[in-house]
Amino acid sequence: MLIDVHTHIVPERLPDFSNRPGGNRWPTMEPADPGCCRVMIAGANFRTVTDQCWSLERRLEDMNREGVERQVISPMPKLFSYWFQPRDTLDFCRYVNEDVLRLVDTGSGRFYGLAQVPLQDPELAARELASLKAQGFHGVEIGSNVDGKSLADPMFLPFFAEAEAQGLPLFVHALDPSGTERFIGSPFLENLIGFPQENTLAASTLITGGVIERHPGLRVLFSHGGSGFAIVLPRLDQGWRTMEPYLPREPSSYISNFYFDTLLFDPIAIRFQIEKFGANRLMVGSDYPFIIREIPPGKAVGEIHNLTEAERAALHSRTCLEFLGVEA
Repeated sequence: MLIDVHTHIVPERLPDFSNRPGGNRWPTMEPADPGCCRVMIAGANFRTVTDQCWSLERRLEDMNREGVERQVISPMPKLFSYWFQPRDTLDFCRYVNEDVLRLVDTGSGRFYGLAQVPLQDPELAARELASLKAQGFHGVEIGSNVDGKSLADPMFLPFFAEAEAQGLPLFVHALDPSGTERFIGSPFLENLIGFPQENTLAASTLITGGVIERHPGLRVLFSHGGSGFAIVLPRLDQGWRTMEPYLPREPSSYISNFYFDTLLFDPIAIRFQIEKFGANRLMVGSDYPFIIREIPPGKAVGEIHNLTEAERAALHSRTCLEFLGVEA
């Protein structure tokens, strides 16, 4: 069985929040070519998306053709709306979450749903978690930063405490990277360079900022393979040993809380991650249905020829089921 942990939805229609604070900066959907819509933000086309984002039939057709038994579905991160008033964002989140549940409920058991929350108000977001769990969500997707604030900022501790208490895993997805003014070249470099640096920073600081030390029951998945985190981690350990023991334990001792998708597009890079973290920390993710996605999901994993059967089973499904806390 193959489970794709990194897939996204965008509702075919979004609510009209133009009369709320933020005006036309709220995302809206504008019909484009047949089967496509433009996600409009502040009068500009943020991204043109296809009906794969909302059509159950189209999604199942793709899954069947590409050998995917199940998907974990989560909102497109730009819909998080951390930059608006928290109560308005909560209403928007609930609307998007309903669309996630629509696919889960009508998908004949082939989908697991991750919700979004108004994390700019951590206590409001925390209060939403019990309800999301009761509705059947299997976890929550959050950004790598919250309107520029690090996830390791102490303001987010109430949210992490409640996620731990509810047993809800978190999927950290790269969002709005810093330093884009130094990117020279393609307009896509925010995604190609910025997203990896966001994943590296988020994973590193959740350790160095003491979040995992305070909340040892958290399960946290990082998009895009955690990007450079595997390279940075030995340097964090060396600094802890030789410069300052800034945590009670070596930084690498906290990685049992972390999981990573395999969206690195390179079997050598994935093999390195397996050797570094173990196959029980990695799971197939494709970024379906966006243009950069891996087709078919797990393609690079399939090109690693020296995997054991147990490692391949972990990468294809077992690690994902463990992360979600569900049975096969």
